[in-house]
Amino acid sequence: MRRSGAWVILGAISALLPAMAAGQAAEGAPFLLLPLGAQAVGLGRAMTAVPGPESAFWNPAGLAEVDGGHVQLFRGNNFAVEQFGVSLLGRQGRLGTFGLSYELTDVGEGGLTSETGELLGSITVRSHVAIASFATTLIERLDAGVNLKVAHFRQSCRGQCPEAGVSSTSVALDAGVLARPSESTRLGLMVAHLGPRVQFINAEQADRLPTRLRVAGAYEVLRHWEEADAFRLWVNLEVEDRWHDFGDPSVYLGSELTVGAEEALLVRAGYVFRDLDQRKGAALGLGLRYDRFNVGIARSLAAAELSPDTEPVYVTLGIGF
Repeated sequence: MRRSGAWVILGAISALLPAMAAGQAAEGAPFLLLPLGAQAVGLGRAMTAVPGPESAFWNPAGLAEVDGGHVQLFRGNNFAVEQFGVSLLGRQGRLGTFGLSYELTDVGEGGLTSETGELLGSITVRSHVAIASFATTLIERLDAGVNLKVAHFRQSCRGQCPEAGVSSTSVALDAGVLARPSESTRLGLMVAHLGPRVQFINAEQADRLPTRLRVAGAYEVLRHWEEADAFRLWVNLEVEDRWHDFGDPSVYLGSELTVGAEEALLVRAGYVFRDLDQRKGAALGLGLRYDRFNVGIARSLAAAELSPDTEPVYVTLGIGF
């Protein structure tokens, strides 16, 4: 009996997603749960109440505050998984913000062997996610947004492996709102990865998508300090739980200190308290905004503990036009 190459991606991703490793739930397309973006990782994934270009991969309602056009490039290197992403955003007057994004998750190659240990072939595992986004302001201080996503998983093989090829395509929807009750408060609510079951073999063995409900709040703690005109400190708290099985939520905490206005330095720190979808632990990040450019870098310390021989670093480069 040949060893299935599906274990290549399952082994890599389950090391990052403890719920999957523990067998707590049968969910398909686990790559949808991997974080992407230096701001998001630096904030410990507490992104649902955060506006900006990276919201295309998190809460699409956050895109409503994007001005003009933006191109964002993303790269992540976490454990055995490499991620690449690109996002193109444009605002159409009062109508709202439109966006097209793409994410590639590359698990790499693994060997396929026979029962006797003979090497039969080489398996490559990749997933692709295409996202179409739209966000707008419904009423004053209330934004809404949606993502329509097409996710494709493919396991291909070179060599003597006629039964090793696997592929699957699924469609999912993100929908969220972002409220601003005051200049120093933001509230976010969204449902992520909502869609029909994903199947690799047949409909009877199809798995649910990893649908999640996220609730978040953010507060700017320096706004009432008269001498803090050049400083802003947002603190974000987020709770996430399974849409189909409530009762074991993840808790994320993030903070972002901005020094400056048009040209600014951003210092980020986050912590994951519960490990439903991500290893518990801290994250750190830095950002720089200058003229039409912004760059960010972040590192998950929890992932570094998991795989000390790798550098789990995320980088984002953005250009406005």
